[in-house]
Amino acid sequence: MEQSVMKRHVQWRTRLLMGWFSHLVAGFVLVVLLPGLVIWGTDGWLEPDLSERNSQLGVALVYVGMFFTLRQLMSYPGARSAVYILPTVLVWYGFLIGVLFTFRLNYSVYYIYCSVFANVVFCYFSYLFLVRHANKKIAYLPIGQAAEVSELDGVSWVRLESPGLHGGEVDAVVADLYADIPEEWERFLARSILAGVPVYHYKQVMESLTGRVKIEHISENEFGSLQPPVVYSFVKRVIDIAAVLLAAPVTVPVMLLTALAVRLDSPGPVLFAQQRVGQGGRDFTIYKFRSMCLDSEAGGARLAQCDDGRVTRVGRFIRKTRLDEFPQFFNVLKGDMSLIGPRPEQRAFVDKFDEEIPFYIYRHVVRPGITGWAQVEQGYASSAEDTCIKIQHDFYYIKNFSFWLDVLIVYKTIRIIFTGFGAR
Repeated sequence: MEQSVMKRHVQWRTRLLMGWFSHLVAGFVLVVLLPGLVIWGTDGWLEPDLSERNSQLGVALVYVGMFFTLRQLMSYPGARSAVYILPTVLVWYGFLIGVLFTFRLNYSVYYIYCSVFANVVFCYFSYLFLVRHANKKIAYLPIGQAAEVSELDGVSWVRLESPGLHGGEVDAVVADLYADIPEEWERFLARSILAGVPVYHYKQVMESLTGRVKIEHISENEFGSLQPPVVYSFVKRVIDIAAVLLAAPVTVPVMLLTALAVRLDSPGPVLFAQQRVGQGGRDFTIYKFRSMCLDSEAGGARLAQCDDGRVTRVGRFIRKTRLDEFPQFFNVLKGDMSLIGPRPEQRAFVDKFDEEIPFYIYRHVVRPGITGWAQVEQGYASSAEDTCIKIQHDFYYIKNFSFWLDVLIVYKTIRIIFTGFGAR
């Protein structure tokens, strides 16, 4: 790559960084400074009283936190959507109000209201004109299996016919780094890295665009990339217990009403108990509200199908709204499950899929969850083929095991509760 092309790439990267910083500063002015000037005038900034100072400082911290939260959430596949803006804004401002109220700090209600409005408007404006129309331009080498990435949506793909960008600007270069790459292409990749252009293995890009990790060889688990962090595993356990206990005043009455509806709808017990396979391949008893008729599995275990005749009238509703999963909060308190993780399967299915799908049992490296990445992205799996895709989603979750991915799954789960996506 010529020196002039390298220089243009460095300048282009600098412009991207400056654009990101300018976005942060512009939002700070509109969300934090402008509402204060409108309500208090210049005196509110030159000689602020205690309530003004507390409000300004709190909103400033909320804006920065919300800005980085949205950037982090929208970095995941399928998350570049405006539906996450309002919940994120409300959660951060709700946290601010909770802190101010708990510590009995003085604050300006009008200023915070104006700031919320300005924040929502700014975020949606940014999404419409910056995020929605931002389309990455990525070049790929037509060698090995790298050409597979060109079939994925969401990116402008540039096929490289010769070793060089020839003055073009791209966000990254994709190659099959395990293929037999000619020396002239290897030199091109090295020069691209020196010029500040990232070079990715094609599977990394496919994972980031599809939200799935396909494991065909155990060597692909490089440096323990599918080993969940020990620290966050502990933090996640604490969050699970706290969330279940804090939500109990709401979930317990809902469970009582659901139990009554199940009991009146059809004969049989209210709860359905079944053996499932959990973390480490250990069996445990899972609890659900019964959504099928009595003795629905008398002929053996079967995966749920669309319009399954075994599902009762109330069962169809509680499966669609996921109310049938609420008794699993007790499994979370016992430590058998987490709020978020791969769904646990029956032993019969685990043994069957373990023979058909490579590394299937690796999904048991983390606690199973009430909801998970595969559930919000795919829904229920009703066949072996669906299960293969589900496993790839589970591997993606394990590989990207983090607080931010869990937050995104919570958002998607709430949306699913109201839409009934993936219900059987």
